[in-house]
Amino acid sequence: MMLHIPGVLENAEVLEFRRQIDALDWADGRATVGAQGAKVKHNQQLDPANPVAVALGLRILQRLAANAQFFSATLPLRILPPLFNRYSEGGHYGLHVDGSVMRQAGSAQPLRSDVSCTLFLCEPEDYDGGELVVKDSYGEHEAKLPAGDLLVYPSTSVHQVLPVVRGARTCAFFWVQSMIRDDARRSVLHDLDQTIQALRTRLGESTECVALTAHYHNLLRMWAEV
Repeated sequence: MMLHIPGVLENAEVLEFRRQIDALDWADGRATVGAQGAKVKHNQQLDPANPVAVALGLRILQRLAANAQFFSATLPLRILPPLFNRYSEGGHYGLHVDGSVMRQAGSAQPLRSDVSCTLFLCEPEDYDGGELVVKDSYGEHEAKLPAGDLLVYPSTSVHQVLPVVRGARTCAFFWVQSMIRDDARRSVLHDLDQTIQALRTRLGESTECVALTAHYHNLLRMWAEV
């Protein structure tokens, strides 16, 4: 499931984020990938240990903790703290798939990457190119979202960032280990949850809503890995 979640950060927050991270030193992004990824990755990243980057990443996690749509779509068990990257002057990231198991610096707890997340920190008109292209069984899907909006998609997807030919594309990115490993099951639960919420808004707490909610939680109970 590929999903656009609007308004994770408000405009004023995006401007504050950019003011802080634009003043920091950026390093070659190839330092954080393996040999295969380094062949196709051409961007810049902030040091994950930079105190400013760490603090801003925690603020993103706080916003996500209160975002019902993010929870419904990802059913998070663990989230790798957000990192920050920038593409400019032809920067791009060729076709690749994200690593399956990751570790946070300083932690022995592994994280299985089930859901990949990109939070856009610049407006689409700020740069040319730089589309995130995700491939699945239905073809290729391009995304270039407004600042403050989030894109989530299965980490099993082959994807790329097209070359930026004008301006700079700045984003935060991170991964989620979901309680539901399988993307198809996550999609079923997300669709069911959205249907329940729509019915509850229209009909109130009806007998039908209670019954559907029971089905939702029984499926979650059957499929969850916690």
